[in-house]
Amino acid sequence: MSAKKTQLIIYLKLLVLAVALTGFQTAFINAALAQAHDSSAAQKEEVSKEAGVDNNSNDTENEDEGEISTVLTSGDKNSLFNDKAKYTFEVINTTGADQIGKVSYIVTTEKGERLFEDSVKVKIAKQSTEKYNFEIPSKGVGFYKVNFMINVSDYDDTTRRVFGIKPEKIESRYKKPVDFDQFWQKTKDELARVKPQFKVTAMPELDKDNRHVYLIEMQSLGDMTIRGWMTVPINPDPGKKFAVLLGLPGYQVSLEPLTGLDPDLVIITLNVRGQGNSRGPVDTRRDEYIVYHIEDKYKYVMRGAIADCLRCVDFICEQPNLRHDQILVSGGSMGGFLSVATASLDKRIKLCSAQNPILCDIRGMVGSVKWPISSIQQYVGTQPGLSFNTILDNLDYYDVKNFATNLTCPTIMGIGLLDPFAPPDNEYAAYNNIKPAKRIMVFKDLGHEITTAYKELEGRWMRDAFGLF
Repeated sequence: MSAKKTQLIIYLKLLVLAVALTGFQTAFINAALAQAHDSSAAQKEEVSKEAGVDNNSNDTENEDEGEISTVLTSGDKNSLFNDKAKYTFEVINTTGADQIGKVSYIVTTEKGERLFEDSVKVKIAKQSTEKYNFEIPSKGVGFYKVNFMINVSDYDDTTRRVFGIKPEKIESRYKKPVDFDQFWQKTKDELARVKPQFKVTAMPELDKDNRHVYLIEMQSLGDMTIRGWMTVPINPDPGKKFAVLLGLPGYQVSLEPLTGLDPDLVIITLNVRGQGNSRGPVDTRRDEYIVYHIEDKYKYVMRGAIADCLRCVDFICEQPNLRHDQILVSGGSMGGFLSVATASLDKRIKLCSAQNPILCDIRGMVGSVKWPISSIQQYVGTQPGLSFNTILDNLDYYDVKNFATNLTCPTIMGIGLLDPFAPPDNEYAAYNNIKPAKRIMVFKDLGHEITTAYKELEGRWMRDAFGLF
């Protein structure tokens, strides 16, 4: 195996681990996604195996043998269409009885408004398979939820999916604040007045994979101490300079050092205020973080978190062994939000990678998602005199779609069409505002997650852009 391929594989393994650390709140997400498919087929299969039942038996004397299962196939690999959506619904009946009933679908908007429905009567003979083709209408540009249902003699099931119609045409209905750029310039000016006091502490007990591990510390907005980790390949050449991967954290995720054998890359994982080893004056838990000082756009926790990321770029550019012109910023969920914001505000970032970024087209999320809107609404209810509209006005300064208009570096995004926290309509409203070279990977059957295919793309893209061969 070539050295280049070995390095790429190592890098990809690191990034897969990074996604696990930065992108997802596993228990929270799995609870939401558990509703995506209500089939009990897998359980039936397990019971059959334990009982020693042969599901392929032709013995029709026992009609309970075998099972009924379904396969839904989209007419487009990404479930993105120009006009009508096309699906094939396949029913496999391995039981010893004919199955009589219907197959149907219901189409709704992202907000749950029912638009279309249809059904066909079906009879699936015992030990046979039938396929049913559907052309599904829509109301034009946008994303739609579709539920496919089967109701037959011995089986009921629902498969939930989402499809898009001309997503490249999606535009937000809500405008960027006229003083958006001035607000963030004021923030950067305020940050610049804080002495960074960069500190690097060797942590030899954590060294592994031919890497030195360092604890990094710095002062950020409000003179808060921010911490993270830096891992540096052990290299005998004292003049060697390394490209940098800056990994940013998901919501309430504590990032740890990332190590590996890639000799070309320094990996920095930053814990913004209120997370990981940067807890201190901000020490909230779960839903409290997203609403911390949300009533004041100058005190909102995300203003400080974004400033922390900008201060970390300052740190990178102060290190003589790092390439200041080869910085990739990457993160998932809140880390995706922070990645776009950081790359938008700091032109020293040369590549931006955002997976399932939250807070895209925030006003458009009202009525279509529970989190974070429900947490924000609950908070408003505890604050006398505070209105939800005031909060939305403040959040306009933290909307990914508004940061996206100022991006100047190449950017890639990954999204899941079943994402309950970052719906595809909102993601595309932000993505379509990006002007430089860009690419989006759509995962039609995933929620708040991406696959290794995205990380493989990110790895190749980064190495090609930075000439790491």
